[in-house]
Amino acid sequence: MRYRSQSVAYWYFALALILFGLQLVFGLLSAAKYLGPDPLLNIMPFDVTKTVHTNLLIVWVLTGFMGATYWIVADESRSEIHSVKLAYIQLVLWAIMGVTAIISYFFGMGTGNKLLEQPLPNKLLIVVCMLIFLYNIAMTIKRSGRFTTTEAVLLLGLGSSALLYIPALLHYSNYVVSIYYRWWTIHLWVEGVWEMIQGSFLAYLLIRLSGADREVLEKWLYVIVGLVFIAGILGTAHHYYWVGVPTYWLPLGGFFSALEPVALVGMAMYAYFAIRRTGIRHPNILALHWAVGSAVFTLFGAGLLGLAHTFPEINKWTHGTLITAMHGHAAFYGAYVMIVLAVVSYAAPTLTKGRPEEGTSLGMWAFWLQIAGMFGMTLSFATAGIGQVYLERVLGIGYLDVQLKIQVHFLMLVATASIFVIGAILFIYDFFRYPPRQEPEGDTQKPLAHEQTH
Repeated sequence: MRYRSQSVAYWYFALALILFGLQLVFGLLSAAKYLGPDPLLNIMPFDVTKTVHTNLLIVWVLTGFMGATYWIVADESRSEIHSVKLAYIQLVLWAIMGVTAIISYFFGMGTGNKLLEQPLPNKLLIVVCMLIFLYNIAMTIKRSGRFTTTEAVLLLGLGSSALLYIPALLHYSNYVVSIYYRWWTIHLWVEGVWEMIQGSFLAYLLIRLSGADREVLEKWLYVIVGLVFIAGILGTAHHYYWVGVPTYWLPLGGFFSALEPVALVGMAMYAYFAIRRTGIRHPNILALHWAVGSAVFTLFGAGLLGLAHTFPEINKWTHGTLITAMHGHAAFYGAYVMIVLAVVSYAAPTLTKGRPEEGTSLGMWAFWLQIAGMFGMTLSFATAGIGQVYLERVLGIGYLDVQLKIQVHFLMLVATASIFVIGAILFIYDFFRYPPRQEPEGDTQKPLAHEQTH
């Protein structure tokens, strides 16, 4: 921690990890409901647990983005954060928004728009928090007089995320129209501008962890921006199969959506070869695992599995089945969960007292258990989804009858999800077992010799 104000990131990471843990609780509850009689049916039915599970995912990842941004912008700008007070006010308002939104779901107060179920007052509070956040970050950069490409792409991604939330604030009485514009927020977030955020985080980490040249890695960021505006926007069309848009959008959507992670993997490959060539390596091996793992798992989950079922001739059978869950879990985990945990792992040794810089053995166990668990969950969803598509969509067997026939795969899902949860618990415990540091410990985050200022 080079600057005192970077300590605010600790509290964002702390809230994010608490919400991460809660998200997994509701995820396991949702999966267990497939296995038989549900004693919580009248208290927490499936639609509620799934809504809480998916919305907690969005909220905690955004919380992690905010904490990581405060850490990175201060480090990149070589300046204290503009207003620590504003950062804490934002965190409190954000926590209030998240808690009240979750409570509202138990009383049926959501809007019913998947992943955007928040009641309107909560959505307005989200807007307030984002405005505070963007103002604080922009003023930090302006005051420092130093603006790197990494910061530029990060700020573009964050600002675009706020702008694309506007469709979520509007009400459409026609359900088809509502679903159409919903993708303008959800798809253009997770398969568009959030990839700019992931790319900037990844560039920041690889510059410091691998010894790769800043100039080369930041050129990859331009490629990412280009792919987001070409592949990300055109890729939105792979959600439109059931909406009734012209058919020419379907192959374009399926093809371009699979191209989005290519630049990220290229960046990670360059960093890997830079390590092999120069021998330069940061001691924080755990953070390097998470960073490179994020790029590789993104190619698997978002790229390979996305292409496997978004192509129109396949998607007309798999749309809305467990195949979608297969792709969604692997893609979101690789692209956004892993990159947040990478920044947490990188910052933690200087954000907390007594933590070894290279990471802990507990942290490494957390990494491999999560990877193994998520891969097993992906296979579980895939096998269950293939069976569901054939029995339900091809043979025409009823939905509930099909669920009974594929129930064995949910035993596998719960088992592998439990492995993942153990890994997540180890990560959370490993983070909280070291007390936070409020003062910088010398100049522990010196820029590497090969860094170039832009």
